[in-house]
Amino acid sequence: MASSRNGSLFEAVVKGLLRLVLRLAYRVEVRGLDNYAQAGPRAVIVVNHVSFLDAVLLAVFLPVKPMFAIDRRIAKAWWVRPFLALVDAFPMDPTNPMATKALIKEMRHDRHCVIFPEGRITVTGALMKVYEGPGLVADKAEAMVVPVRIDGAQYTPFSRLRGKVRIRRFPKITLTVLEPRRLDLPAEVGGRERRRLAGLALYDLMSGMIFETCERRQSLFDALLDARAIHGRRLPVVEDVERAPLTFNGLVLGALVLGRRLAALAPRGGAVGVMLPNANAAVATFYGLQAFGRVPAMLNFSAGAGNMLSAIRAAKLDTVVTSRRFVDQANLADAVAALADAVRVVYLEDVRDAITWRHKLLGLADRFRAWHLHAGQRIDPDEAALILFTSGSEGTPKGVVLSHANLLANRHQLGSRIDFTPRDTVFNALPLFHSFGLTGGLLLPLMCGARVFLYPSPLHYRIVPALVYDTNATVMFGTDTFLSGYARVAHPYDFHAVRYVFAGAEKVREQTRRVWADVFGLRILEGYGATETAPVIAANTPMHARPGTVGRLLPGIEHDLEPVEGIDDGGRLVVRGPNVMRGYLRAEAPGELDPPPPEGYDTGDIVTIDADGFVTIQGRAKRFAKIAGEMVSLGAVEAQAAALWPDHRHAAVTRPDDRKGEQIVLVTDNPDADRDALARHVKDQGLTELMVPRDVHVTADLPLLGTGKVDYAGVAALLDGDG
Repeated sequence: MASSRNGSLFEAVVKGLLRLVLRLAYRVEVRGLDNYAQAGPRAVIVVNHVSFLDAVLLAVFLPVKPMFAIDRRIAKAWWVRPFLALVDAFPMDPTNPMATKALIKEMRHDRHCVIFPEGRITVTGALMKVYEGPGLVADKAEAMVVPVRIDGAQYTPFSRLRGKVRIRRFPKITLTVLEPRRLDLPAEVGGRERRRLAGLALYDLMSGMIFETCERRQSLFDALLDARAIHGRRLPVVEDVERAPLTFNGLVLGALVLGRRLAALAPRGGAVGVMLPNANAAVATFYGLQAFGRVPAMLNFSAGAGNMLSAIRAAKLDTVVTSRRFVDQANLADAVAALADAVRVVYLEDVRDAITWRHKLLGLADRFRAWHLHAGQRIDPDEAALILFTSGSEGTPKGVVLSHANLLANRHQLGSRIDFTPRDTVFNALPLFHSFGLTGGLLLPLMCGARVFLYPSPLHYRIVPALVYDTNATVMFGTDTFLSGYARVAHPYDFHAVRYVFAGAEKVREQTRRVWADVFGLRILEGYGATETAPVIAANTPMHARPGTVGRLLPGIEHDLEPVEGIDDGGRLVVRGPNVMRGYLRAEAPGELDPPPPEGYDTGDIVTIDADGFVTIQGRAKRFAKIAGEMVSLGAVEAQAAALWPDHRHAAVTRPDDRKGEQIVLVTDNPDADRDALARHVKDQGLTELMVPRDVHVTADLPLLGTGKVDYAGVAALLDGDG
């Protein structure tokens, strides 16, 4: 009895000393302990594994003495034995199939057990493979699951990220305990399938935990300052074709100096039009406006003067910032002249020439303070941060107002599933006026400390692969149009350093997917989103990918499938989440924000979602033809044309038909396209005859938007012009 009391006293003293040392060294903060109290007597505590400190942190700071499931081999290591004296260890042999059953049996005695579902310390900085065993233990033992996130320990010398992140001796460490929950598994499923689903549910819980515990309640500029503090002031992060990279310090200083001058163009919270190519100056302009509470409205200069003027009216812009050099090189003089009749056009060259030593000193002072105030107030994360404009592929572009919280939420939703590190170089040729190019190609990697190489045009099919090779890029973003164009001319070794290729904005054709796999040894990770959702809704990831789908919904996104008349498989996708826009700005009601309805944002897409959560796009609700009472997907018609003629582009549109209601017309750039050949192909596939277009129209150049998507309004106008 006395020996037991002495042991408990010794253990309490040692834990107290360790707690004191850890608080002094790492300023350890524990959040959400109230949640732990709700777990009940039986709980599996699942934790992300970022360093050798993790187990000590949990043993010292958790309010009860939990049991630790630990690999029997590791338990024998000399450096682990002192730790085992502080906890109840349950050594497990991962090669023994009875080990999990033994742990389940022990859990049924009302125990709290700590398990690291990844099974190893992360070497990417992000969540790695999650094993199925811990989910099965929680399911079979009927235990609550308590997610705990450790953040900050990955930057200590005790992690396995040396050379990948900036290691610091004493970074702040935070432990966050989330609300306990049960794994929701279908009762009718058992055996190996139940084990698999338990692993998938646990992965979703863990990635959701990473997302929920990220800092989203801040401005974009504050997030930039945080990234600078984490990854280092001198880390090069943005580079363009001039090959003069900007460090975090250089970007912050440039943004503050430029932002002070641009702030005079609009009141706080006011919008300023930005018409700039992918270049360092565009990033400095974007963050310069952010730093002083102005809202950049990114104009799609590839859409023509008419669409830009419509966007200007919708957002009630008074000023557009551009560059004389860019206007000359992009042959936009006529478009700018048309804009000048409606707004003031300000050239960056003139702003730069007006910057004096006094402005630079003020910028240095702001940079060293590492904080920014706007009229004595910080920026509210729910305020407008950005205005983007819809593609206009089906009509007049609308202004989409996104808040700081929207954009940071989507950045963290992606980051919870995909690893980006300062060792990555992201090659981004997608324009920054495109939501995919801005969030995925700039904001996400920049906040993760990855270097972003900006190229001004995705249409330079020969130059882009050569620059990907020259910059040793590891991550690429593109659309099917652009990726297929690169594949046609690239050398097989051009993408030797690339590890991830992300595609969005349009469906990836099987031909494109096959070429990238066969020639370059790379799989394309296809995603799906909308400008209104900042933009990503779902994505295939390195962990979970299924060709032909657009991946699984990201953490924090709720959805409904609304039934559509005439369509039995799937429904119209409606989503809710922190990344959903504040609302629309329309040219017919300038400056008036039209928020999405409470039930969520209607994507207008007909989708199916399988048992594992993979989303398959059936087509746009607007892009279904009703022929003889049957609903026919125009996207499916295009897919069949692409399967028959894979080296060409195709667009299916509808025209009125007195007899059947509507008829389908296929517009293609294949000079040898033949309706009878397509009809035979459709029949051979066992598909309905209704999918055969009434007419096939050949054109030399299929109308495309600057983002690479088909311009359906242009296709319709092409047919009307011929009629």
